[in-house]
Amino acid sequence: MMLNPLLRLRGLSVLLSALAAVLVAGCAAPQATSSNTELPFDEAVAQATDGLVSQTQKLPAFLAKVEAKISKRGVVLDPMLDASSGQQTNATQLLERRVTERMGSKFDSIEILPFQSANLGKAQYLLTGTMTRVQAGKSKGPLQINLALTELKSGNVVAQAAALARDEGLDHTPLPYYQDSPVLVKDPVIDGYVKTSATLPGQRADAYYIERIAVATVINEANSLYNAEKYQDALAQYRAAGGAPGGEQLRVLNGIYLANTKLGRTAEAELAFGKVVAYGISYNQLGVKFLFNPGSTVFWSDPKVSGAYAMWLRQIAKEGTAAKACMNIVGHTSRTGSEQTNEALSLQRATYIRQRLTAEAAPLGARAKPAGMGFRENIVGSGTDNSVDALDRRVEFKIVPCG
Repeated sequence: MMLNPLLRLRGLSVLLSALAAVLVAGCAAPQATSSNTELPFDEAVAQATDGLVSQTQKLPAFLAKVEAKISKRGVVLDPMLDASSGQQTNATQLLERRVTERMGSKFDSIEILPFQSANLGKAQYLLTGTMTRVQAGKSKGPLQINLALTELKSGNVVAQAAALARDEGLDHTPLPYYQDSPVLVKDPVIDGYVKTSATLPGQRADAYYIERIAVATVINEANSLYNAEKYQDALAQYRAAGGAPGGEQLRVLNGIYLANTKLGRTAEAELAFGKVVAYGISYNQLGVKFLFNPGSTVFWSDPKVSGAYAMWLRQIAKEGTAAKACMNIVGHTSRTGSEQTNEALSLQRATYIRQRLTAEAAPLGARAKPAGMGFRENIVGSGTDNSVDALDRRVEFKIVPCG
């Protein structure tokens, strides 16, 4: 029996539409690129960058013919991070420079825009990137670089690439904001950034992070002002970020504390540190950089370093008591000396912190248990005993169920 010509046309139309949908879906989710071969840093960055951009060339937006005046695709770059510590370092800044230089010199279809609020409306894509040790906490071994492009409108990751780089001559010193920070500045926003950078094409970027991308531009400006020693301006920006939707973040609270400290505003700084502690307790973990003299339970002798410790302890005791929290006080050491010595030393330091907290708030002593990890849970693992691995010499307050 002969089919009605109209029905045949409709059938053909449906078939073509289905085929087009398949093709578009294939374009929208290219395969991530990765390599297990260790390369010199610059070569690894080039490999990851080329792999990332090559995936974009398969996207409908890049395949479409557009007028010359809009031929470039805007990309905003949220500053890259060390995935383990959540910090910006000299090495992560070098990673940013190498990636943007590579994109600018080889791919004329992409324009990197400053990470500013106004550019979020102009750009099509968000670029994120991390580097982290393949073996966490150890100074030896390669670094994994992860790069991702997220479409701002949809929140979908459209390209992702990874490469292994040798850690040869890289400077992992944190930028001033992170060097001065009393706490490990990792929270759900930073975790979301790290997850997004490793998310495969076609999948959603971390929603918690993406929903706060606008305020992240304000925080970035505040951090840049702090690093430039413009503390009054930085404080104003941190306060602006804190008052914006999604601005209740550890980076903001910590920034307000740091800026007030630099400005000599002791009372305001203590109030701000109390909010940092309360935030950490609410998320069940607070890592504080209490530094000790080598091999002892005596706080670092330089008052420029340890002068605020009594206030820190007072606020930790106050907020811990207010929250009726039970906690494990976990001491950590850097990778210097024997494992056995460091295990014992880290426990002694945790015990000392518990004693100091009990002196501030006796009820908290019954709800706090000391433990020592030595260098088993190093974040950096360099063993340099300077600002690079300060986070390894931290004391963590892990909130646990009572009873």
